[in-house]
Amino acid sequence: MSVSKPKDVDAYIAHADKDGHGIMETLRETIKTTVPEAEEVISWNVPIYKYYGILAGFNIFKQHVTFGIDTLTEEDHKILKEQGYKTGKKTIQIKFNQKVPTTIIKKLLKSQAEINKQSKK
Repeated sequence: MSVSKPKDVDAYIAHADKDGHGIMETLRETIKTTVPEAEEVISWNVPIYKYYGILAGFNIFKQHVTFGIDTLTEEDHKILKEQGYKTGKKTIQIKFNQKVPTTIIKKLLKSQAEINKQSKK
């Protein structure tokens, strides 16, 4: 990233490596359509989506985009690994030559949104 403090997600994507633009736009659209009430912000200098707390976020690196969300289960890790994705405790790495695993991401977003909403009641 050439800009250290982007003012919004548009600026973050615009100044990021072009190889990751498609992935980030797909993640952004997936989040916005799955949880339309989510607020889009820049926190910690990266795109974060809030819905009754932190919903999800993403960040670009040299060779991939990382999507972060708290609701990744062991089963999700197993499925994603079988599909060729590398995962961390709460992250999915999407290499520039991979498609975004939208089906799993939508499921994770719905689950996290419900958890966040229930925790605020």
